[in-house]
Amino acid sequence: MFHIPLRDLFRDDRDPIRSLTVFGLIFFIGSTIGYVCTLSLVAPIPRDATTLVVGRDFMNFWMYGRAAFMPDPSRFYDPEIYNAVLRPLVGADGPWLNWSYPPSIMLIAAPFAQLGYLTALLCWTVLGVSMFVAVARRYHAVDWRLLPVILSPAAFFCLISGQSSFLTAAMLLAIFAMLDRRPIVAGILIGLLTLKPQLGLLFPIMLMASGRWRTFVSAAVTALALAGLTTAIFGPKVWTDYLQIGIPVQNLILTDPKMLAAPFMPTIFWNIRVTGASYGLAMAIQSAGCVLAIAIVFLAYRFHAKADPLVLSALFLACSIFGSPYFQSYDVLTMTFMAVMLLTGAKADARGQLLARLLYWLPILQMAFGHFHLPGPGFIAPAFALFVLRELRAAPHPAPAPA
Repeated sequence: MFHIPLRDLFRDDRDPIRSLTVFGLIFFIGSTIGYVCTLSLVAPIPRDATTLVVGRDFMNFWMYGRAAFMPDPSRFYDPEIYNAVLRPLVGADGPWLNWSYPPSIMLIAAPFAQLGYLTALLCWTVLGVSMFVAVARRYHAVDWRLLPVILSPAAFFCLISGQSSFLTAAMLLAIFAMLDRRPIVAGILIGLLTLKPQLGLLFPIMLMASGRWRTFVSAAVTALALAGLTTAIFGPKVWTDYLQIGIPVQNLILTDPKMLAAPFMPTIFWNIRVTGASYGLAMAIQSAGCVLAIAIVFLAYRFHAKADPLVLSALFLACSIFGSPYFQSYDVLTMTFMAVMLLTGAKADARGQLLARLLYWLPILQMAFGHFHLPGPGFIAPAFALFVLRELRAAPHPAPAPA
């Protein structure tokens, strides 16, 4: 049992940020050199050692933008049709790709499709990093303390994959900052996160538990408006194809007998699956993890809504990681930022510091363990959430949120 104030839970007499920065820099430089050395500068788009084009997942985003100007864009949820169109762009020996996002992503992808692939990728990356840094600086005035975040494994994986994690991390940080100051704007941002559903699945629970009904309504209206606008522009078929074709195809990643996604998803599902457990057993345990995540978020925000917002945000993000079977390593970026923020300070609780450090290195730990089909990293996030919840419950005079 800890006998220190909750706000001092993650502080240390040493400066853990210095060590994270040093080791993060070593990791980032080494990984960058290794990645660049594998690049094959072939026309029209360079590829890496895995035969994926530079930017990897950005190819899908860019193709969503191109599809927005084509007839019947939702036909690309069929991987056979989609990959037939991709072959002239990526080559006949390119990897098999599939669409995984809701059709509303076409609304923001369309402008980037007006540019060539590499130019669009550069603009996308600069936009995401710039927005993330701009929002993150409002959390801490000392800019150099953002260095370990930018140098983190989560950030590196985001950069080489061309993913949206810098942008969505900026949105998440803005949401947490504005929940009470600008609840309507926070709700709008939550509604926009439906473009990447796994990031916002627990927000309805949090908003209802804490009695933030204006934010809840704002988020719901935004999500419905986004879906309605998508339907008005592309027709209702885009949603039926997404639900009937896109989601089942996406689930094939979870049922893959080769478990190729295991090194990239630090979830309970994959940490059970790699032990040789069946899909059914792994999903059953993951479902229990989802229930646990919902319960932790509800209890924390219902009875401890006045606790340190930074600690609550970190707990929420940890629950988001293990509450879903499909959560990629680059999506851990916001949790990485919160881990660094919790480690910033003067004094140290050993267990709190250890868990925060493990969360920082979570993507690389999952890669190492997942490659050898070993469980472990997927249980760091639930351990952190349970640890924080226990400390919240031990804090004096927990105040329930307004009904």
